[in-house]
Amino acid sequence: MEPIFNVRQQSEIYIGPTSDILPGVLPGGRVVVVSDATIDRLYHPMLAPYDTVLIGLGESIKTLQTVESIYRRFIELGVDRSTFVLGIGGGIVTDVAGFAAATYMRGLDFGFVSTTLLGQVDASVGGKNGVNVDGYKNMAGTFSQPRFVICDPGMLRTLSDREFRAGLAEVVKAAIIADADLFARIEATTFDDLRSDTDLLTDAVSASIRVKADIVERDERESGDRRKLNLGHTLAHAIEKCTNRLNHGEAVAVGTALIADASVKLGVLTAEDRDRIAGVLKKLGFDLTPPVDVKRLLKEVGKDKKNEDGMLRIVVPIGIGDCDVRRMSHDEFAALFA
Repeated sequence: MEPIFNVRQQSEIYIGPTSDILPGVLPGGRVVVVSDATIDRLYHPMLAPYDTVLIGLGESIKTLQTVESIYRRFIELGVDRSTFVLGIGGGIVTDVAGFAAATYMRGLDFGFVSTTLLGQVDASVGGKNGVNVDGYKNMAGTFSQPRFVICDPGMLRTLSDREFRAGLAEVVKAAIIADADLFARIEATTFDDLRSDTDLLTDAVSASIRVKADIVERDERESGDRRKLNLGHTLAHAIEKCTNRLNHGEAVAVGTALIADASVKLGVLTAEDRDRIAGVLKKLGFDLTPPVDVKRLLKEVGKDKKNEDGMLRIVVPIGIGDCDVRRMSHDEFAALFA
């Protein structure tokens, strides 16, 4: 099977059944799998042929301590520079596995089977991997491209509604950034349709990856256009720092609605487009009420790793399918929520 996308001539993205694709893309030689207990339970036969390192579940294990435990297990298993690391799981597994592979012995080749919607449309694609430090998102990490990413829509059937919905937040984000047609297609459908119609879902996954792959092709290391992929994330990361009540996708949905509102105040987005953004997120089942006071979120924004020279780089939607990166001080940003 041919890859659907090729990111920077380094990373091949496939969409389709893992069982058909994986044997053809794994290199010869030794493969070690990094995964978690849920994936081992659901897909044990896929993991069984390989030495496997299982990590814990949830954002709280996305730490340097987990990476260190993987290094130790690699040493026990005799992993060397010729070993290929295969991460099988959602965004936390691929972030951690990619970071461990990219730094163990100064870098091993690795690839992913992405098993969540959030992972398929965002986390596993593009070569960013890393871990949190004291709750601050992705403070330690690398830019290192996986050799391949397999996105199998069939594997999404095992997700809970809540986890599936989380991934849809990133689909909506991609549509707002650069694909007005995708946005219109999501507007015209329902959560239940996306859950049950594999063709509809495959289209949404493919269109979202295209947005990300096109941007990463132009800007791998986030010096320009790649910043756009942070739409809604400045406030989402602050939400995640302040509370564990929301998962990443839910926080992104709230962050996206808040920045759309702020963009109207800024005079760059029409009220009609803001209402379309909020409307599609609500239709998909998101609660857009901030779970903590916005003033508290703004305090956390000041500590975001994307601050440079004391200035924020804020992604503002200027239309459906178009956004801009604005440089503003913390006070200027806070004034948009006064």
